[in-house]
This record gives sequence, C-alpha cells and structure tokens, in this order.
Amino acid sequence: MSLLSVFVKYRDLIGQLVSRDIKTKYRRSILGLLWTVLNPLLMMTVLSIVFSYFFSRYGNIDNFPVYLLCGQLIFNFFNESTSIAMGSIVHSGELIKKVYVPKYLFPISKVLSSGVNLLSSMAALVIVMVVTRARVTPTVLLALFPLLYVLLFSTGVSLFLSAAAVSFRDLMHLYSVITTAWMYLTPVIYPMEILENAPSWVVFIVNANPMTGFIKIFRCVVLEGVTAPAMLHVQSLIWCAAALLVGSFVFKKSQDSFILKI
Repeated sequence: MSLLSVFVKYRDLIGQLVSRDIKTKYRRSILGLLWTVLNPLLMMTVLSIVFSYFFSRYGNIDNFPVYLLCGQLIFNFFNESTSIAMGSIVHSGELIKKVYVPKYLFPISKVLSSGVNLLSSMAALVIVMVVTRARVTPTVLLALFPLLYVLLFSTGVSLFLSAAAVSFRDLMHLYSVITTAWMYLTPVIYPMEILENAPSWVVFIVNANPMTGFIKIFRCVVLEGVTAPAMLHVQSLIWCAAALLVGSFVFKKSQDSFILKI
C-alpha cells in the first residue's frame, strides 16, 4: 500500500522519469523507437531459421515464429527491466543526496520505461501473426493478464535488486550470468516436449519457474486461442505477490542507508 501511494502521489514525476529514460535510450538514433519493433523481429527471424529445423520433429508447434516471439517478448522485458532497474539507485546517487524524492520511484520508473518498450514491441508480434496467417481469436484480449503479471513480478524483483546492488556492486556484473541461466530454464526457444528425457530436477525447475507460467498464459491466449488454466493464473498471482512483498520489504529496510553507500 505504501508503494501504491507513492506511485499515485508522484505519478507526474514518474512520467517524467519514464520519458527521460526513453529519450535517453534512443538519443541520436535514426530509427529511434522503431528499434523496439525491429529488434524482436530480427532476433525472431534468426532464431526461427536456426531452431525451427532442430525442433521440426515436435509437430505440435504450428507456428514456431509466433511461439518464439511470445516467449521472447515476455522474457526480454523481464531481463531488460530488472537489469536497468538494478542500478537505478546507484546511478541516481547525486540526485538522491541533493533532493528528497521517494527512492521507490527510481526502480519503478525503469520498469515502466521498459513497459513502454514492451508495448511498442507488440507491433512486431502483430506483424509476424499477419505474415504467418496466425489464427486470431477474442482470447487475444486476455493477453493483458500475463503482461500485467510480468510487470508486477519485474517490479518486485527490481526493488529487491536495486536495494541489494547498493551494498553488493558485484551483483550488477553477476546478474547477466543469472539471467542467461534463467532464460535457458525457461521455454522461450524450445518446446516443453524437449524435456521428456531431461532429469527430473530440471523439469521441476522449469515448471516452477514463474517466467514459464507467464509465457504459457501468453501463448495460450495469443497463439492457441484458448483461455489458460486457472491454476496458472493462481500460481502467477502468488509469484507476483511474493516478489512485491519481498522486494518492498527489503527496499524499505535498506533505503535509509542508501545515502551512506552510494
């Protein structure tokens, strides 16, 4: 509730921070925000050419480019938002020392700026669905739920990481290794059927992985045209609540010491 009240009270400032982040990211870029569409399209093209051959024997994937892009969009948002939010307190040290601003705003603004990029990247998914003549059903409107889940989960993780990075700067270098391992334990590229002969502990981790649930729900409503099982939504909400509670708690307990460490 404290986090929500900060968000409502300082919504104008958050909007300015988000706008600044987006402008800074695409400053002096000829194509600017268009890269949010081109990047996933180019990556999807390369990965589809490579992996569609290897996974061709799994015939239950009717539209591999859309299958792949659904996983990419969700995981890439999580990866980008948490990575840039992790250093938000450290990199805003001068401002924090000079002016009182609720420190929650810095990681939250980073997540929201990545959220704007995610919404722009959805245009790439629309293009691929049109080109591949994917079946579009009314369930596509339910895509808002997995997008909201990954936004909330990323916010909680970002709050935790941004607080932890103030005391443990090495985390900012180690995190890319963690997210790489996390990606391979998430069915972004490969179909779940490929795990049939995998060790049981690998199957357990992949199924328990919160990102797996978000991506499954997104693929259900976008690619398969069906509503996702209720249990997936329940599990996703539990992960979101846990991430927000832990992230907010750690951030609140640590924020008074930020000014001494940045």
